[in-house]
Amino acid sequence: MTGVHPDRLDDQQLMKELESIHRTRHDTLLHGSADALRTHNERMALLEGEYLRRHPRRPVVSGRTREGARDRGPGPS
Repeated sequence: MTGVHPDRLDDQQLMKELESIHRTRHDTLLHGSADALRTHNERMALLEGEYLRRHPRRPVVSGRTREGARDRGPGPS
């Protein structure tokens, strides 16, 4: 694994790491090697898992659920 293990990061560091990995996601998917994408996936899963562990009761926006998406109806075709 590359980087500090997420459980050793404080909340501010964890958020900074999450922001950075989400910002670089698209380029890694489009232009990274298979190894780079695998490493990115593993790191993102660890960071996101740690965030969810720390915030199990985080607020969820109704539009970001399946039911909320159904309520919006079909998107533009």
